[in-house]
Amino acid sequence: MRLNTIKPAEGSKKERRRVGRGIGSTLGKTCGRGHKGQFARAGKGKIKAGFEGGQMPLQRRLPKVGFRSKKSANAGEVLLYRLANFAADVVDVASLRAAGLIAAGVTRVKLVKQGEVSRVLTVRGVACTVGAKAAIIAAGGTVE
Repeated sequence: MRLNTIKPAEGSKKERRRVGRGIGSTLGKTCGRGHKGQFARAGKGKIKAGFEGGQMPLQRRLPKVGFRSKKSANAGEVLLYRLANFAADVVDVASLRAAGLIAAGVTRVKLVKQGEVSRVLTVRGVACTVGAKAAIIAAGGTVE
């Protein structure tokens, strides 16, 4: 093997396209760009992604997706085990706010079963998951 005999593999190198060399080359006259228009001009062929020639683009014709409920801003959760150190026997929104378990703007609260409750509690005006309700009733409390 000699350095002057080394060649790239057959078919790995393509010759560059020579345009504007007569009608017999199939790339004469307009050089494969067609007649007139944006893509026939020199240096003018770039358009931004999604541009449809002035027509309203697809991403703007489709409806917006996703929704953030305004109710979620005034909703809160309280985990069941946090009621173990709860001072009052009646659990309602006002007593939970006074104990610092929910934020000031929260108006709807849901008790979620995580951990256990061993005290007798009366839940009033607060939503409960099925598991939380069962745990409160099992401890001798009531859910109104």
